[in-house]
Formats: sequence, structure tokens, C-alpha cells
Amino acid sequence: MVDKSIEKPLIVPFFIPFQGCPHRCVYCEQEKITNQPIRRLEKKEIVDVIERAFHSQSHKMRSEREIAFYGGTFTGLPYETMRELLGAVTPYIREGFVTSIRVSTRPDALDEEKLKFLKEYGVSTIELGAQSMSDEVLALTRRGHTGQDTIRAVQLLKKYHIRAGIQLMPGLPGDSEEIFLDSVQKVIELDVDMVRLYPAVVIRGTELARWYEEGKYHPLSLEDAVRICKKSCILLEGRRIPVIRIGLLSSPAFQEEGQIIAGPWHEAFGHLVRSTIYFDKIKPQLACEGEAARIRLRVPPREISLVRGFKNEGFYRLQASTGARIEEIIADPSLPSGQVKVERL
Repeated sequence: MVDKSIEKPLIVPFFIPFQGCPHRCVYCEQEKITNQPIRRLEKKEIVDVIERAFHSQSHKMRSEREIAFYGGTFTGLPYETMRELLGAVTPYIREGFVTSIRVSTRPDALDEEKLKFLKEYGVSTIELGAQSMSDEVLALTRRGHTGQDTIRAVQLLKKYHIRAGIQLMPGLPGDSEEIFLDSVQKVIELDVDMVRLYPAVVIRGTELARWYEEGKYHPLSLEDAVRICKKSCILLEGRRIPVIRIGLLSSPAFQEEGQIIAGPWHEAFGHLVRSTIYFDKIKPQLACEGEAARIRLRVPPREISLVRGFKNEGFYRLQASTGARIEEIIADPSLPSGQVKVERL
């Protein structure tokens, strides 16, 4: 079995939006999501970025250094293109500057021939854009593959000892909380190595945007998306499957007015989910309402941001829960993770 406790690598990303894809899914606008135009990625560009990364301090501090090709369907590219992209990286693998390569693809775009090819070039992690394990949701979203394709792809990756990641999208057409959590459970049963959660948002210019404007699609609210992703994280990480990303990156294109038409978009969505999980975890340790008028909290240093929440939302939620004024939050390195100390003043 692949070791899931492997050190978090330094990832140098390259984006190939929509390239290799057989068609565009109803929610897809990868150019805006990645803030990258559809264009050919040249070998010289890859080499230049890698060289700059090697001279950064963060590169020197990590023993695991990974090149990642995100967006599009990497294994849907012609072999000649894959060979050129991977070939730009392999000299750095031989020299020990890069330890591995990661690519993203569709579950139905893998076979044994391609996996043998990718392993020869040092690919050790493949993330699958599964989005859902429900065939009905996949059909409505026009993904072009089934849940069984995802199962087969993960089994192939395990056979070739390649780390398997799964990307899931709550809130797609035909989805519900029950259906999505069933997808999460099926992914847990596959014992994958990592998961990303990307709640569906409505981006201008997509088929989904047209459906929304016609009243045929109703996206998740922010509150519902946070709740579903919170439950999903607890289920996945309770089975030692790390959730490595929650919510889309805050692309500059998304900051332009009117690009996100509807849906649970938030610039710090992952932090909202994590702080909500943390609040539920520490709530039994807090003072009950009416026990004290003023309190001081001692918190593990790395968890202060989770206590405070996005723009201090967590701070105010704590005050509402305890009925007490929080005078101070102190970093206390003596406390273990997930434990807080309440001092009544």
C-alpha cells in the first residue's frame, strides 16, 4: 500500500487548461479557473520555471519536490506532446532536483500502456477528475464517464504503484447531500491517497450558467456547501485519506465582476470549512453560556487562525456560543493539537 504519511511536497505547477479533453463539461471554464489561456506549453518555459524554483529558499527546505501538470486531460494528449512535457522534467529527476511528477486526467483516459509510459518518465501521482460516483450526476453533467470508470482507474493505479488522487464536486446537477456523501463513501472504499473537494460554482459562459439563468439548475448555498464539505472531510480524514484542497483557488479572473454568477464561491472557502470543523471539535471544552462574563483562551500556536476564522468570524461565533467576552487568545505551545484551555476572568 502507498504510504499516505509522505511529506507534503513542494509542488511547482504547470497548467494545460482543457488540453486533451474530449469535450467541455457543463460547468467547465478552465481558462478562468486556472487564469491561463489555452495554449501550447513549451519545453523552454518548463525549464525556466524549474530553474527559478530551484533557486528559491522553499525548494531548499523540502526533500520532496514535485512537478505537476494541472488542468485538461494529460493522458488525452498525443504521446508526442506528453513525451515533450515530461521529457523537459526528466533531466532534473536524474539529477535529484525533482523527486516526482504529478498529472491530472479523466478516469476513462487511462490504460496499462499509458501507465507504463508515465512511470518511465517518473510520474508517481495521478489525480482523477471523478467529480461524482453517481452515474446519474455524471450523465447530467455530461462528463462522459461512469463511476465504474473511476473504480477501474484507481485499481489500475494501485497495480502500477502510482498514488491516486480523486477530485469531487458537490452541488452538480442532479446531486444532493445524500448522493454526494454516498460518493465520498465509495471513494473511501477505494482507499485512495488524497482527495480534493471543489463545490460547483456557476461561471459565466458555461452551459451551467445558461441552465441557471433558465431556472433549470439551483446551486448550493455557501452554508450548505460548507456543511457538506465539513461532513466529507470528517469522513475522509477519519479513514486517513487527506483532503488536500477544499474550494477553487482564488484566480484573478474570478475577481472580475460578473465572472462568478452564482454558487458557493468564497475566497477562503477551505478556511471556512476547516474553522467550522475546529469549532465543533473544541466546543465541548468551552465555557457554557452564563458561566463567565469574560474568558481568555489558550490555543496551540498553529491553530489560532482556525479559532479566529475568516475575518474573525470564528471569534464572534465563540463569543456567541459561550455568552462571554473573549478578552484574549494566547498561543500556548504546551497544548496538543485540538485542545484549548479556557480561563475565566
